Amino acid sequence: MTTSIDTNVNAKRDSLSSTTAVTTIAPNHSAASHDQPRHLSDQNSSHDTHKNIRNAPYNHEPQILEGCDTLSKLWRQVCLARGDKIAHREKAFGIWQSHSWADYYQRSCDIGMALVELGLSKGDTVSILSEDNKEWLYCDMGVCGVGAIPNGVYTTDSPEQLAYILKDSHSKFLIAENDEQLHKFLEIREQTPHVKKVIVFDSKGLRSLDDDQVIFLDELYTIGQNVDNAIERFSAYIDQGDANDVRTLIYTSGTTGDPKGAILTHANILFELKTSIDTLPILPTDEQLCFLPLCHVLERLTSVDLPIHRGCIVNFAESTETVFENMKEVSPDTFTAVPRLWEKMYASISNMRSDASALNGWAFDKAIKAGHDYADITMAGNTPTAGQRLRYQFWDKLVLYKIRDLIGMSNIRRATTGAAPISLDIIRWFHAIGVPIYEGYGMTESTGVISVNTPEEQMPGSVGRALPNSQVRIADNGEILVKGGHVFAGYWNKPEKTAEDIRDGWLHTGDVGEIKDGYIFITGRIKDIIITAGGKNVTPAAIESKLKFSPYISDAVIIGDRRKYLSCLVMIDQENVEKFAQDNQVMFSDFRSLCHAPEVIALIDEVIQDTNKTLAQVETLKHFRLIDVLLSPEDDELTATMKLKRNLVEKKHRALIDSMY
Repeated sequence: MTTSIDTNVNAKRDSLSSTTAVTTIAPNHSAASHDQPRHLSDQNSSHDTHKNIRNAPYNHEPQILEGCDTLSKLWRQVCLARGDKIAHREKAFGIWQSHSWADYYQRSCDIGMALVELGLSKGDTVSILSEDNKEWLYCDMGVCGVGAIPNGVYTTDSPEQLAYILKDSHSKFLIAENDEQLHKFLEIREQTPHVKKVIVFDSKGLRSLDDDQVIFLDELYTIGQNVDNAIERFSAYIDQGDANDVRTLIYTSGTTGDPKGAILTHANILFELKTSIDTLPILPTDEQLCFLPLCHVLERLTSVDLPIHRGCIVNFAESTETVFENMKEVSPDTFTAVPRLWEKMYASISNMRSDASALNGWAFDKAIKAGHDYADITMAGNTPTAGQRLRYQFWDKLVLYKIRDLIGMSNIRRATTGAAPISLDIIRWFHAIGVPIYEGYGMTESTGVISVNTPEEQMPGSVGRALPNSQVRIADNGEILVKGGHVFAGYWNKPEKTAEDIRDGWLHTGDVGEIKDGYIFITGRIKDIIITAGGKNVTPAAIESKLKFSPYISDAVIIGDRRKYLSCLVMIDQENVEKFAQDNQVMFSDFRSLCHAPEVIALIDEVIQDTNKTLAQVETLKHFRLIDVLLSPEDDELTATMKLKRNLVEKKHRALIDSMY
């Protein structure tokens, strides 16, 4: 028996085909007045990238949005219409500088046409290795506009990981931010002879570089500006785009093996835009902050695709270290983040509460209590009484608005979270202070969003209802299956992996869950399910989320597969535990000694015991150990979005695990 929900109320026909190959439509004859773009008629690339496009296993019916069937056409249309209106803001010399939609279009045209002059062909891949900035977007849409395929690479990737992605995607060009990223390529360039040129944004520290393979962005702009009839030819490329052309290649985080390149088409992107915009509206006047890696599907949707459709202003954080400072400066209207950032905010405020005076501490606790009571009413879909509303408004004006201002959320209308599980307690706490967080669910292979809670329709603990015109069902083994126009076209160069994940038109997510009253609840990953020696099935994600609600725990890994009982590896939150140690005169010299301090072990034990009180007997944790090394995205155990690679953690810390048994 399967449980399913079908949100396509007007039609029951499948929008996916398991047999029809993606085809390339002939050039649009209405563009015949333009010069024929170079390479556009070339059907034989230096690699079989065209084969990848045309043999993508699944295509979709074209999606039409504002008269356009590709994102590039929509982008051109809105850039020309919005002109000098602000598209982006970025800091230079400490001052926020504005950049227009006209800048966006012109710079992207310069980049796209310059790359064509250097040998870029339709269907070729261009990899972008940079932190978030406006140039990332210029390259993204410039490459996309001429029919090539942009692919983002995490700046935390090692040279070896970069080599893998460049080889797997067969990238013809690499765009790198600075000398640090360029040096990664120089270490592995012998492994990637197919890379024709490397374009570097920032020439600082590289002025004396003499390398024929490397040019700087300013030089690329000059090449593009000197192309005859560049604007007309660029527009002709855009005209010839097809709904099932590849819009982008996004590599998965590789939590269970080598990263796989997910092929997302223009039809995928437009479906996501059409179905999500009414679910979580974005206003043209909204301010956003871009800080998650742009090579991640969530940030690409939030800071590239949705702003193209809605015209909101994207502000680029200066760096990952300045996110909270930039939040206060921008004070965004909408904000999307991964759970780790919400957890850090909560931990920071909890830390400050411990330093408050008796009177301020009392007021803080009273305000949070009033906020929690109000949140419980509104999150359940009920209407507060006049008395409940007055009580909340009193504490909001006295305390809660100050907390929002402190974290840069004074203008927030709506916030969303996704990409990993989050504790319901965290969501409830933010609702209490007046920051409504709505949890969503998605993956790279679903073009970002599968389901999401909304202000009008929310169910605490769920990840919301499926997007309109899509279907979600639960298979016999509990796996969540998805069908719709947002299901990706397949994995690049990996037909066997594609066949594993898309069967009969259904995307097999690998997540375990259930559907109640149309709301989707996720209980864990199929590969993560623990079967104890007693034969009991345990999904660790919910237990781990409970532990991470503590400001002292950064992350946790539940252990217990084929063992008599459950145990746990814990990564402490360095900042908060160090403060605890300082406040309690605990001696330590470095992170390792901090983890081995008896007082710190006792502190985490208290968290474990409090969590055990909320768990079923089979779920209780009998032992725990602290991982005494700091992990960062540069380490193999963590992905760039701070998700643990469970198998690597268990492998690297086998001795620590065995000591608990």
